[in-house]
Amino acid sequence: MQEVQDTKPTPPKKPLIYYYIVSLIIIMLLNILFFPSVLERPVMQVPYSQFLTMIDEGKVKEVALEGSEGQIVFIGTNEDGKEGYYKTGIWPDDGQRLLTQLRTDENIQFESEIPTKANPIMSLLVSWILPIVFFLLIGELLSRWMMKKMKNQLPGGLGNSMMFGKSGAKIYVEEAKTGVTFADVAGQDEAKESLLEVVDFLHEPEKYAAIGANLPKGVLLVGPPGTGNTRMAKAVAGEANVPFFSISGSEFVEMFVGMGAAKVRDLFKQANEKAPCIVFIDEIDAIGKKRDGSGMGGNDEREQTLNQLLAEMDGFDGRKGVVLLAATNRPESLDPALLRPGRFDRRVPVELPDLEGRKAILKVHAKHVTIEDTIDWDVIARATAGTSGAELANIVNEAALRAVRLGRHSVTQEDLEESVETVIAGAQRKNAVLSPKEKKIVAYHEIGHALVAAKQSHSAPVTKITIVPRTSGALGYTMQVDQEERNLMSREDVENKIATLTGGRSAEELIFHSMSTGAANDIEQATKLARAMVTRYGMTDEFDMVALETVQNQYLGGDTSLTCSAETASKIDQQVIETVKKAHQKAKKILMENEEKLHELAEYLLQKETITGEEFMSILNEEETH
Repeated sequence: MQEVQDTKPTPPKKPLIYYYIVSLIIIMLLNILFFPSVLERPVMQVPYSQFLTMIDEGKVKEVALEGSEGQIVFIGTNEDGKEGYYKTGIWPDDGQRLLTQLRTDENIQFESEIPTKANPIMSLLVSWILPIVFFLLIGELLSRWMMKKMKNQLPGGLGNSMMFGKSGAKIYVEEAKTGVTFADVAGQDEAKESLLEVVDFLHEPEKYAAIGANLPKGVLLVGPPGTGNTRMAKAVAGEANVPFFSISGSEFVEMFVGMGAAKVRDLFKQANEKAPCIVFIDEIDAIGKKRDGSGMGGNDEREQTLNQLLAEMDGFDGRKGVVLLAATNRPESLDPALLRPGRFDRRVPVELPDLEGRKAILKVHAKHVTIEDTIDWDVIARATAGTSGAELANIVNEAALRAVRLGRHSVTQEDLEESVETVIAGAQRKNAVLSPKEKKIVAYHEIGHALVAAKQSHSAPVTKITIVPRTSGALGYTMQVDQEERNLMSREDVENKIATLTGGRSAEELIFHSMSTGAANDIEQATKLARAMVTRYGMTDEFDMVALETVQNQYLGGDTSLTCSAETASKIDQQVIETVKKAHQKAKKILMENEEKLHELAEYLLQKETITGEEFMSILNEEETH
């Protein structure tokens, strides 16, 4: 993909005349005080007697008389045989006689003049003009280098402020293409369908103008990180075959007040000149946060930038074909004025892909990798529930890297399954050595999870159990994969999941009559689920269908905050404790009823270290032998 910059900001021209004048004065002083003319021939003054001696020795070639100074100028050779220019005085009594004799007796050429000074024009050029040009060139290069260094190294907006409010947006022009189309975006069929109208409008605007329909001025893409917001925007431009402006919201934020607003003006000016086109602002929440009344000047720059963006969106004509796309992971933090009709008219969710979407995404990324024909994409897609498109791309890449490490020329099913575990739980810690006692505790812990899950209805089947330590810190894990895509969980499903999470600690208590720190993550997840049952899902009789907490930043981890009194919060804590206790007792009961199978499966896992779900279920379903 080729990126071109439509308007390259040039460094401002500094008033360098001061430096030029200083350089000229320095050159004049050097020429006058220290250096002779660079083109003037050096002339040596010698005694008259030496001149006569050199004539006798045949070392004089040319002679001339300078009448104004009464001197003889001659060209002779020195002791090393090198030619040089000499001057000597003329003796009044024999000077004229000597010159007459030189014309006749000696083999010496007599000249009317022997020039010892350079041509005046050449002397001026070499002594003055060329040094000045050299100094000017050095000064200009130093100026540009300093401007570039300041732009790259100064923090925040100080370096960018030298750009005089240029937007700095990357422009993918029509000839260069974005390199992405809807065929390269998988798993987001609903989002693509919503954006097809934008593409169609940019192709055939007259069709919409005939009926009087206006294209939405702005389309806001919202969703978790890694779901392909930026790729989706590039695909729209690639399909429409129009220029694509791409800039991050943080690039508008400057140190100096007013610079961000100037960049917004410049961006929309360029967009209007290249209409029809698409302008994409990534992470728009950097400039589009809700305005508050706190004031104190701290947010003047961001608010001025937002105000300018609002004004520009009101001012540009949608019929020209300028479409504004923006992406954010925090739509709830955006200013309401930005989301009203007439600005961002349409909101397109770009959510985590479902089962079919994950299969399609895996196949898209597998196009660039050598894959065996026997790959079962359905198995990989089921094992990656809840992953984003970026994570799926990473899984395919990790599988390719593993195949190279093992000396294979294509990716196998085993490579993909191992890469799923690498992305989810981390790579295997081959140098981690557990003591036999610790290894036994981990084995019973993981079989405890699997056994409780298998003996409950509405639980996802166990697909893999391992006690190989991972780089994420896990000493082992039990993988469960649902046979079909599930979007809802019943109260029984949640309670069963909490019981499964407590199964590991329950097995430790039953077999070793002790507790270890290995259940820390299980406890955290069980508590979080139990609290959600009480405060968000309305799955308790005491509080019924009352929302007791709110979720913020749902696409960035889903931080929660209670919206109840301290007395109610205390009751919530008590209810959470009772829910987890109840699940814990249930897990203990299941393990006590199946203690023999617990021992048998744990011993088998200790021998194999990693077993599949089929092996686990085969042993579990065998008739107990006495």
